[in-house]
Amino acid sequence: MELFSYAFMQRALIAAVLVGITAPAIGIYLVQRRQSLMGDGIGHVALTGVGLGFLLSANPVWMATAVAVAGAVVMELIRWYGRTRGDIALAMLFYGGMAAGVLFTSLAPNGSNANLLTYLFGSITTVSPQDITAICLLAGFVVLVTVGLRRQLFAVSQDEEFAQVTGLPVRLLNLLVAVTAAVTVTVAMRVVGLLLVSALMVIPVAASQQIARSFATAFALSVVIGVVVAFSGTVTSYYADVPSGATIVLLAIGVFVTLTLLAAPLAKKRARRAAGDGTRCTLEVPAARPTEDDVRV
Repeated sequence: MELFSYAFMQRALIAAVLVGITAPAIGIYLVQRRQSLMGDGIGHVALTGVGLGFLLSANPVWMATAVAVAGAVVMELIRWYGRTRGDIALAMLFYGGMAAGVLFTSLAPNGSNANLLTYLFGSITTVSPQDITAICLLAGFVVLVTVGLRRQLFAVSQDEEFAQVTGLPVRLLNLLVAVTAAVTVTVAMRVVGLLLVSALMVIPVAASQQIARSFATAFALSVVIGVVVAFSGTVTSYYADVPSGATIVLLAIGVFVTLTLLAAPLAKKRARRAAGDGTRCTLEVPAARPTEDDVRV
């Protein structure tokens, strides 16, 4: 195919595949923890790092990573200690991060609104070799954490109290999830954009949960969906000359709607089968605590 002969498209497709893997891999833990919009908040904060990168003539990806990680740590601390005023503090952090990013970019000698838009909404033509190096290293970290510590992260995401009783370092693991989410945001910002990265963290996971019957299946399927929509969205954006981030997100929504429509008849069939089973027991049984056997990726 013609697009594979261009170096910028080769880099864009590599970045898209890595984003398709990493975003749902950490997103499934955020969904389990009911923190689906965390990626959106981190994206606002990461914009400050992008602006600082322009202002200091540094690599915006690495600068955004440092600022996003710091912001994620602050967010987690606010969640622990913020209590009633935590939502106000988070709101100021998110909006302050976006405002600072716009301000720093405007002050930078090589900054412009066009440059800022490529980070806000993604741009396949601006992924540089240096960006690919950074994205590969950061994606490796995300995969190492989400797969290597899947049992511990699953336990903490399902029931923090039970995980603490079993001896797991709950606060450290929560902090690790926040930091990994921040790294994922910076991995995805060149392809999907900071304003849309949260969608790629959540929508493939939500789509996989329509048909998956276990956490391990949902994890694997969400990654497959993420890779497919990221790759196909990047290819579509090249031929249709449309923004890559928006195309990827709309394709992900299309997959979610399709799987939801397919899953509805299956759910009704299972419900009718259960209702017609004369041997089923009506006694309510408490849900079992999560164990390591619940997770097999």
